[in-house]
Amino acid sequence: MTSTMRSGFQRELDELYQDVLKMGSIVEQQIFNAVESLKNKDKELAEKVIKDDDIVDNLETSIEDKCIKLIARQQPIAKDLRIIFTGIKIVTDLERMSDYATDIAKFTIRLLGEKYVKPLIDIPRMSEKTRKMVKDALDAYVHEDTELARQVCADDDEIDHLYKQIFNELLIIMMQDPRTIKQATQLLFSARALERIADHATNLGEWVIFQVTGKKKDLNA
Repeated sequence: MTSTMRSGFQRELDELYQDVLKMGSIVEQQIFNAVESLKNKDKELAEKVIKDDDIVDNLETSIEDKCIKLIARQQPIAKDLRIIFTGIKIVTDLERMSDYATDIAKFTIRLLGEKYVKPLIDIPRMSEKTRKMVKDALDAYVHEDTELARQVCADDDEIDHLYKQIFNELLIIMMQDPRTIKQATQLLFSARALERIADHATNLGEWVIFQVTGKKKDLNA
């Protein structure tokens, strides 16, 4: 590859990073907005989260298309190929996160007008920690920081602990008063969605490590 070709290729790789970060930023905001809509029973904010899912889906398609064209046109090898492949995998995980945030927004709309069976304290706390995992994973991606990527994977344990705590509390509430089952189930699904988002953030960390080292390790066990 000549220096001119390499320069053009590097520019396209830089654009790939920027596209992934743009998508990641939207998803981070979706997660925040989804839980805020749930906490504040904000229908308008919930509807925005649902609408933004289309933007994320379009970005995923656009980025994947660019990656495929890069591979076909440049025929990259080794590290460059891993960068492109990692980009494809990361946007797939981001799209799934967006879907889960959208699910929470839909739960919000279903619960509008209802008094919550318990104050929403742990779900927003879980959301804050989950969004930090996503942000850290994207930072690790940009800076090829494998230590930060590993930390993201380690942070998933705290999310799992919070989810189990919320599950147990809601289960007790449902057992004590069967009339709460419908709402408590929606809240439980919301917590589960955040737990799944954290799992996908862990996937991002694993893909960063793969991009840098060429080795795929399962750190989500």
